[in-house]
Amino acid sequence: MNYRMRMRNLREDRDLTQREVGAVINKSQQGYSHIEEGRAELKIDDMIKLCRFYNVTADYFVGMSDGV
Repeated sequence: MNYRMRMRNLREDRDLTQREVGAVINKSQQGYSHIEEGRAELKIDDMIKLCRFYNVTADYFVGMSDGV
């Protein structure tokens, strides 16, 4: 599983909108959508923010581990 799929799954599992999660990394809904869809890259600083927000490890977030 790649990080984009993990991003979407984490967001959907928590019933959050792209706008809500985008606000965590200071992105618009459209900017966040572009990351999830692979039209833009996720910056490492933003990945760290999302890991903290979801309370998951970076290994889990990028798909290197199945454990949180």
